[in-house]
Amino acid sequence: MHLASLLDRHARCRPDHVAVVFEDVRLSFRDLQARVHRLHQAFWELGLQQGDKVALLLPNCLELLELYWASARAGLVTVPLSPMLRGPGLTSLLADSDATAVVSSAELAPELDRVRSELDAISPERWLLVDAADRPGYRHLEALTAVATTAPPPAPVLTGKEPYNIIYSSGTTGLPKGIVLTHRIRGIYGALFSAMFRIAPESVILHAGSLVFNGAFVTLMPAFTLGCTFVLHHRFDADAFLETVEREKVTHAMMVPSQIIAIMQSPRWATADLSSLRMICSVGAPLHREHKDGFARRLPRVFHELYGLTEGFVTILDRDDYARKPDSVGVPPPFNEMRIVDDEGRDLPVGEVGEIVGRGPLLMPGYYKRPDLTALAIRDGWLWSGDLGFVDIDGFLYLVDRKKDMIISGGVNIYPKDIEEVAVRHPAVREAAVFGAPDAKWGETPVAAVILRQPGATTADELRIWINDRVAARYQQVREVVLVEDFPRSTAGKTLKRVLRDQFGPH
Repeated sequence: MHLASLLDRHARCRPDHVAVVFEDVRLSFRDLQARVHRLHQAFWELGLQQGDKVALLLPNCLELLELYWASARAGLVTVPLSPMLRGPGLTSLLADSDATAVVSSAELAPELDRVRSELDAISPERWLLVDAADRPGYRHLEALTAVATTAPPPAPVLTGKEPYNIIYSSGTTGLPKGIVLTHRIRGIYGALFSAMFRIAPESVILHAGSLVFNGAFVTLMPAFTLGCTFVLHHRFDADAFLETVEREKVTHAMMVPSQIIAIMQSPRWATADLSSLRMICSVGAPLHREHKDGFARRLPRVFHELYGLTEGFVTILDRDDYARKPDSVGVPPPFNEMRIVDDEGRDLPVGEVGEIVGRGPLLMPGYYKRPDLTALAIRDGWLWSGDLGFVDIDGFLYLVDRKKDMIISGGVNIYPKDIEEVAVRHPAVREAAVFGAPDAKWGETPVAAVILRQPGATTADELRIWINDRVAARYQQVREVVLVEDFPRSTAGKTLKRVLRDQFGPH
């Protein structure tokens, strides 16, 4: 199972079909294949060999997408890194991944300049930029491909077990870990998610979030498995997203909750022609019920939700199940299994909260160079998620919270999501994130960070009273509400509660 065979197939069988749309550029599969072949040739001329790691420190751009496919063809292992990385965080991931080449942009070159002296494993000629040909100390990728032929070296023979990506976890709960994903796993992404989201060769898939986020591959792989049109935005903008849906007749999109909330707040939301949409899937964090219901009223039978871990387990709430299971995150797709267990690994009955464990064909072979962490995460073939949930009588999963986000106050377990669901019902609230802060009497107590729809729409004290009047139990009452302009977020758009705890917890 060699991922590059997908692009070769479409270039042969439907060469004139539009493969990629990025800003003003529209590439057919024939065009894209030619560009990818030249990149493969450039990699060969740089001396890169099968299994070498290539770090990609790039914002969304056409070159990033092409690098994914050229690396696949050359048998290289891509290491997509967040362009938000700086200093020691950037150094540690480049070193940990054993990167032998780095591809970045002129905008990020100053950050690389600060760490290059600490990365002797990367030879001087393998620091590459997709732009700024005259930047000292870097080679220009376009200059390399301009002299390359469109007849690259033969693609290596792969079994499918070879690594394709090392995806570093977002670090929402601690230090990032390198998750190894193979050609075979990415191929299964293409087949499995195509089926689950009813993606077809004529589908048009829009991606406006970060392309280095693993959630991007949930629609990227089906697009290239079936030969769809993949529309990529440089960055997320709510109005631009809605305009593109209208213009390109977009059928499918994967979004994080903050993006869904943003398009619902856009003035274009009520009037845009969104009739082409067949799927919007929320991924990366829970989307609160208040927002789900508002979305479903505007676009019935479009909303899907995916709960999952990059390490290799997912559940999907299908659009046709939403009406009867709106608070669920669905069921495992075919060939995947799930259990709810206690701390000793014993199965729990229906309705009882425990840790979610799962297994299936998406499961990673392990964390890169960390057999110790792999052994903690995968036990007897089951992936332990670190998330808490329960199942109903029909086998649908209800996500309660992350185990590490659970607040223990006076010996009582408090789940932040329960309080957040109350907070976002306030008409002035756009988003809410609840976390535990140290408390001398109770050990921990809930604090709510809140983004308002409009500045000055309410006060923190008014909101605290409003929330505390409506939570189900007294122990769920928040000690404090903190009003913020935005949450600290990972590249994937996930709220970094550990950063909120550091900022506001001790006060």
